[in-house]
Formats: sequence, C-alpha cells, structure tokens
Amino acid sequence: MPPALAEIVDDFAAVDGQDKLALLLEFSRELPDLPAELETAAMEPVPECQSPLFLSVDSSDRAHVRLHFSAPPEAPTTRGFASILHQGLDGSTADDILAVPDDFYTALGLADSISPLRLRGMSAMLTRIKRHLR
Repeated sequence: MPPALAEIVDDFAAVDGQDKLALLLEFSRELPDLPAELETAAMEPVPECQSPLFLSVDSSDRAHVRLHFSAPPEAPTTRGFASILHQGLDGSTADDILAVPDDFYTALGLADSISPLRLRGMSAMLTRIKRHLR
C-alpha cells in the first residue's frame, strides 16, 4: 500500500465509532476542486456509487499517476471516499496503485457505520482506477 494510503488507514484505526464518521466527513471537505481544464462531462462516471461520482485517471506518466474526482457537496460519504483515494493514491506509481488490496477499505473500520452499498461504491472507484491502469 502506498505510504499516504497506509497513513490514512492508520488514522481510521486510531479512532472509534462516531469519530470514524467525523474523520470521513473531514476528508469529504478536503476533496480538491477539479482543475480548470477538466470537465465532469469528460470524466468517467462510477454508477455503483449512490451519489453522482466521476473520476479521471491520468496515467500518461506511470511513475506519477494523477487522479481527479468530482462529487457533489451534498454527498459527504461519497466525497469522503473519493478524497481518501485522492489523498492516498494521487501521485503514486501505477504499480503501487495496482498493488493496493481491492478490499483495503475494510481496514478503515467503517462497516458498522456505513451501509454495504456505500462501501461497494468505494470499491468500485478503486476497481475503475485499476482497470484504467491495466
């Protein structure tokens, strides 16, 4: 797992219960805006997410993969998951991202607080990123 993503997993492991949700909400506020040259219409939708989510994977430099996500502010869970993936994987090598366990999100310990459908949305984001890199 890339060091930045491992650190995020450790941050979630260090808190319990409602504090995990508060941390996820904090991540949702940290999702960066899209660069001016990137429009949602040109991004890939992730229909498995309960809220509208779009992603863009720029792997033209496989040693420095760039990830961009778009999710509405009224979807904090989806934005939080996108922000975790952005902060944990953006700038990583393609090989490092491909090596991330598909179920890494279980280590966040959110299963008691977040519905399985929402967790599948995070899994779908990672799956689409990996598919693009393959």
